[in-house]
Formats: sequence, C-alpha cells, structure tokens
Amino acid sequence: MKVSKEEIMHIANLADLNLKEEEIGKYILNLQDILGFANIVNNAPIDGVEESIGALESSNAFRKDEIKEFSDNKSLLQNAVDVQNNMFRIPKVLD
Repeated sequence: MKVSKEEIMHIANLADLNLKEEEIGKYILNLQDILGFANIVNNAPIDGVEESIGALESSNAFRKDEIKEFSDNKSLLQNAVDVQNNMFRIPKVLD
C-alpha cells in the first residue's frame, strides 16, 4: 500500500511528533511495510478455523485451602527486620 508524504505528516501531527524532512522517507517505508503485513494478515485464509481467545485453552484449577503448620519458625524469621508474636512485623501501609 502506498503512503504519501502528506499522510505521514498528518499522522505525525495527530501523534504530536516533530519529524525532520530527512526522516519522512524512512517513516513512509516503515508504514508501508506495516500496512503490507496487515494486508497479508487480513487476507489470510480462515475457512474452517474456529474462534479462539488465546493460544492455550486453559481453565482455573481450584483447590481447597488447607492450613499447613510450618515447624521451623525460628529459621523462617531469623532474617526478619522486625518480629512480633512470632510473625513478621512490617510498617503500616495504609492510613
């Protein structure tokens, strides 16, 4: 697809870009490549292809919450900055 200098300048104006005169040719070529690829994608054969949301069809794997006792609290808390009631104590986050 051909892109004109005026179209590039209009797009640059909409995007609030300050293009230099020597950059316009590069942008024309880049935009033509992008539009050419989009045209290829738009014309790809899709007969027999089912609609899909993503590449992998997955679902949530729910499990029951279970309380598990951790026996080595001393080792767990040894690097804590502050400990209170055998738990990590952190600074207040919300007022």
